[in-house]
Amino acid sequence: MIENIQNTFLIQLKNTSLEFKRYMHNSFDMNDKLIGIIGSRGVGKTTFILQYLKELDIPFDKKLYFSADHFQVARYSLYEIAQEFAKRGGEVLAIDEIHKYPNFQIELKSIYDTFDLRVIFSGSSALQLEHSKVDLSRRAILYRVNGMSFREFIEYESDIKFPSFTLEDIYTNHINIAFEINEKIKPFEYFSNYLKYGYYPFYKQNKDLYNQKLYEIINVVLESDLPIIFNIETKNIFKLKKLLSMICQSKPYELNIAKLSTKIEINRNTLYHYLHYLQAGSLTKMIRQVSKGDGILIKPEKLYLNNTNLNFSYCDSSDIGTIREEFFVNQVGSVAKINYSKIGDFLIDDRVVIEVGGKGKKFNQIKDIPNSFVISDDIEIGSGNKIPLWLFGFLY
Repeated sequence: MIENIQNTFLIQLKNTSLEFKRYMHNSFDMNDKLIGIIGSRGVGKTTFILQYLKELDIPFDKKLYFSADHFQVARYSLYEIAQEFAKRGGEVLAIDEIHKYPNFQIELKSIYDTFDLRVIFSGSSALQLEHSKVDLSRRAILYRVNGMSFREFIEYESDIKFPSFTLEDIYTNHINIAFEINEKIKPFEYFSNYLKYGYYPFYKQNKDLYNQKLYEIINVVLESDLPIIFNIETKNIFKLKKLLSMICQSKPYELNIAKLSTKIEINRNTLYHYLHYLQAGSLTKMIRQVSKGDGILIKPEKLYLNNTNLNFSYCDSSDIGTIREEFFVNQVGSVAKINYSKIGDFLIDDRVVIEVGGKGKKFNQIKDIPNSFVISDDIEIGSGNKIPLWLFGFLY
């Protein structure tokens, strides 16, 4: 059993390049006993785990990787594989695609409690451990993998490395930061391409087939991942697809729950659950008012696709205003809390008001608001409280 898994693992390690490494290598502490790597399909979870294992300075037979849905492990339980690996002196066990394995929570708990192993597991971002049958929350440390930032895309394309910056860095020093970046590259040589295909690292494999592969990933999430995790009946998958298509057609600020539920032919409560499922599957992002919290049955004020690549791939047309806001929400939402603002477009971390627009965007709506900024597309360097939109792609 272990020998076959090790042989496959060896081949995968040989095919794993270390030339380009994502932000996770500097951000995730991989020393805990049980670590979950979660994130949407295609964002690079498997690559990160294999790169980590390849660089891990222990003998090959002390580490082991396999995918929970691989035919080689179909005859065995996760516990049996871990037991055999531990008997042989194994130290680090990595299990990919674990959300496809029935009752994985119970077996992970048993592995954690029984063996002296460090376990890394990965799964869909829809993986909700708080709903598990056993309590893994106090055992597992969870890290979420985001798709590539604009900063990472530039490095991937040009081999030019830039540091990441905090939001506070950008608020207070955006002019100098943007100037230094513009000294080395021209951001707009990369920005439009990033919006279309730069979020998922697999675009490098074949740009011509990128949209097709991304479309297939969306279908797998809708037809396989979400139904498995949330027990969605097969007959209702079409309604999820219809809902996603309707989101494409609606501008974020025109969100009408009653109209949406009527067109999808479901009641409001079911619609709210479907919106939750789509966000859990990293296909959409809801923006709510501060006072309304994050409950499933709380109406979102704005609704976006998760990232601009999904918009260009899945939607028939792409509104430039939506694309701008989608980019901002995706990049900033990875590092900060975003809420709806009645004045301006967004409220960041309960204190900063943001208005997003094009090059000519004025301060009219937020001119008397403290801690407020206009985020403008189509400018290389800002001034005062006007910041280039592309610069928010340097947050991780």
